[in-house]
Amino acid sequence: MRILVIHQNFPGQFRHIAKAWSERPGWEVVGIGREGCPGLHGMRCITYKPHRDVRQQQHHYLSRMESAVLHGQAVARLLLDLKKQGFTPDAILAHPGWGETLYAKDVFPDARLIHFCEWFYSAQGADVGFDPEFPTTFDDHARIRTWNALHLLNLENCDVGVSPTQWQKSRHPQAYQDKIVVAHEGIDTELLGPDPNAQIVLNGRQFKAGEPIITYVARNLEPYRGFHVFMRALEKIQKEHKGCHTIIVGGDDVSYGRRPKDAKNWREKMLREVKVDPSRTHFVGKLPYDQYRKVLQVSAAHVYLTYPFVLSWSMLEAMASGCVVIGSKTAPVEEVLRDGVDGRLAGFHDVEAITAALGERWDAQAPSNDLCVTSRRKAQGFTRFRGLQSYDQLLLPKAGYEQARISFHDQLVSSTMESIS
Repeated sequence: MRILVIHQNFPGQFRHIAKAWSERPGWEVVGIGREGCPGLHGMRCITYKPHRDVRQQQHHYLSRMESAVLHGQAVARLLLDLKKQGFTPDAILAHPGWGETLYAKDVFPDARLIHFCEWFYSAQGADVGFDPEFPTTFDDHARIRTWNALHLLNLENCDVGVSPTQWQKSRHPQAYQDKIVVAHEGIDTELLGPDPNAQIVLNGRQFKAGEPIITYVARNLEPYRGFHVFMRALEKIQKEHKGCHTIIVGGDDVSYGRRPKDAKNWREKMLREVKVDPSRTHFVGKLPYDQYRKVLQVSAAHVYLTYPFVLSWSMLEAMASGCVVIGSKTAPVEEVLRDGVDGRLAGFHDVEAITAALGERWDAQAPSNDLCVTSRRKAQGFTRFRGLQSYDQLLLPKAGYEQARISFHDQLVSSTMESIS
């Protein structure tokens, strides 16, 4: 079996899948990523770079499409070189969001093209316009509609798509729903788990499991992941509970949305707005995975807020670590977490409800401990092994990926029943 795995930031979401495939006897797996991508130890990775930048005079509705064409051209050149070298893939697994696979079928028409269908934009009903603090304009809506031209081409070109959650699949056009399988790639549940003896030193202070520690994690601290709302709740919870400390993991860049107009980053902006105790509020930036895992293990309450958007691995990893998760009452979270069963839900914008849920964690230990157990059980439905099984099925014709869809659904149902029992 010969497989190409394409991701701008290779390996991206495909780390576990690509590694497992590359270690199989007789399988040849090649990664493709943009210049500067992390790569994967022990696996061949080829990098590309678009031959030029998007033209400055390009209409801003079309800038992403021009960027996609440039990415697609760069990858097509690599694919043509591979073809000349005698490498013909049986399947191509790709995140097509930057345009890398626009011309993949023109080079390898017989290869099975599997697209990671992470998100399809819309002006209503999801992330855009969700937060009243950041109103949208007609210009925003027109730009979003135009951006989707790339995603429609991707849906048309691929043989099968895969979305990590039902919510993410549901955002794609109805005409392509039958083409998309719901299968999560999986998290490392074997490595994640509670440790009553866990401890970690951050910013010169030692934190231990069992202490009143609040955790918040995002790739970058920004409104899409509710950072602004979290900081407002933190101000209140610190006034009510003098002994709690908070560990905030995440960078100061922007993954989604925009930077604030009146500050360098959202951390600086929110620290101007709210008054929190700096001796109990610990910004630690981005952490190596082992340190990040320890942060989850010392957490007494983990806050995960998100717009109706892509579900983060971090919420599932917190659940797998046995954290009590206080999540936003938004579609991606509600698909996994049930209020009072696997964790606590509060309205995304409801600072009072988030504060109250955090307060309950300190005031009612026994019920919260029950949530730790059921939360971890629920996370077992998202193991790397199950993710690999589902992705294996995607390599097969339609009967195979239909079986993957049924299998993953049965696994989630089984996991839910286990958490109830």
